[in-house]
Amino acid sequence: MTLVVKVGGASGNSLGPVLDDLASRTDYILVHGGSERVDRLGEALGRPAEYFTSPSGAVSRRSDPAHLEVVVLGLAGAVQTEIVAALLARGVRAIGLSGVDAGLVLARRKEGAREVVDGKVLRVRDDWSGTVERVDGSLLRSLLGLGLVPVVGPPAVTERGEVVNVDADRIAAAVAAAVGAEALVLLTNVPGLLRAKDDANSLVREVRRAERDAALARAEGRMRKKVAAAFTALDGGVPRVVIATSQGPGPVARALAGDGTVFS
Repeated sequence: MTLVVKVGGASGNSLGPVLDDLASRTDYILVHGGSERVDRLGEALGRPAEYFTSPSGAVSRRSDPAHLEVVVLGLAGAVQTEIVAALLARGVRAIGLSGVDAGLVLARRKEGAREVVDGKVLRVRDDWSGTVERVDGSLLRSLLGLGLVPVVGPPAVTERGEVVNVDADRIAAAVAAAVGAEALVLLTNVPGLLRAKDDANSLVREVRRAERDAALARAEGRMRKKVAAAFTALDGGVPRVVIATSQGPGPVARALAGDGTVFS
């Protein structure tokens, strides 16, 4: 079994329990975000983060050249290095890779991204975000074969060598499809997809592929990207995706046991 686990980086996520849960395994690839850390770094450098909402309702980080530098420093630098070090402290031989390394995650720079401002749809200017097109699954399988755990995160690279910011959930979905993973676990700061945004008791337990439109309509803010990534993974041949909380003991095992929203 090959497992892909993505742990979010927004406030309220718990990395320690995830790494503790994974420490005894060797059959996984860990994908990470790090939005809170990038936001704090941007504030410290005088480049505070900005977000925009697309016409579909998805919330995205504004990736102009100045902030893209912060993303690279924060994700491919601080966050990834700390995760690899934390895994090593748990006896796990891990290796950190951004999507740029060896062209691991090939992306296409977005053209014509749109945002909603005061009810008007406007073009996002000077945007250096991208859409994941291909992941080098053979490289990841080779590393697993050497007994190394790949720790993967943004940014990605285009065919012209341009560095672009890409969504970590989308990377996780593409990684899972590229390596033929048996499951993708997207761990976040809420129990899963909720019928009511602020009501943890309104968890949607199961979503079928035929319910795509309804699930996307129910998802709000950043959850919309996670739901979209879940369907991307299913479309890529991954048989099962779970969106679940990173909090509490054994979050990966609990998610695999169905404690979250299961897409199948």
